Amino acid sequence: MLHRDGLMLVIDKPAGLPVHRGPKGGANLEASFDALRFGLPRPPVLAHRLDKDTSGCLVLGRHRKATASLGLLFKHGKIGKTYWTLVEGGPAEDEGTIDMPLGRLNAERGWWQKPDPEGQKAITNWKVMGRGAGLTWLAMEPVTGRTHQLRVHSAATGWPIFGDNIYGSGPRFGEPRLHLHSREIVVPISRNKEPIRVVAPAPAHMHERLRACGWNGE
Repeated sequence: MLHRDGLMLVIDKPAGLPVHRGPKGGANLEASFDALRFGLPRPPVLAHRLDKDTSGCLVLGRHRKATASLGLLFKHGKIGKTYWTLVEGGPAEDEGTIDMPLGRLNAERGWWQKPDPEGQKAITNWKVMGRGAGLTWLAMEPVTGRTHQLRVHSAATGWPIFGDNIYGSGPRFGEPRLHLHSREIVVPISRNKEPIRVVAPAPAHMHERLRACGWNGE
């Protein structure tokens, strides 16, 4: 638990655990939500999604009104999101923007995406945090919230996310897993108060390569 108030919870989602129960069943995050009621009559509800292999800040609404408000904030791009990622190779510049519309790869692959000039608008801002060991540590801010946006934008730009087993060279199973972490979220949930800023610690599976790129452990 990273944050708790009367309206929302922010939890630190582990990598490798899906948020929803899949068609085949199995472990999932939603199955544990009943333990997060903290005195309220209903369990919290997901306000947005993270990929199964992405770690970090995940926002839950604690009651219907709060969940509806959060849903609108996410829909209209009012919530600040910063992801830490390690990419193979990396950009020559120190910061920039990727403006590349995305569409579905095909009907069979469901969620998988591809660059598509006729697709949905997708914009990502990025900034280099450090470099080393053939990798670059980036802070990426998705301006839009398309499925797999950071993963497709990185791969299509020539520096796939390390460990990405769909769009990059990561293995189908096992290590190294995806190095994509929802590091910080900024939520303007209350009109009369400062936005709530929540930071998730870097996950253990990213420590070694973050350090190689100059991370100081914080």
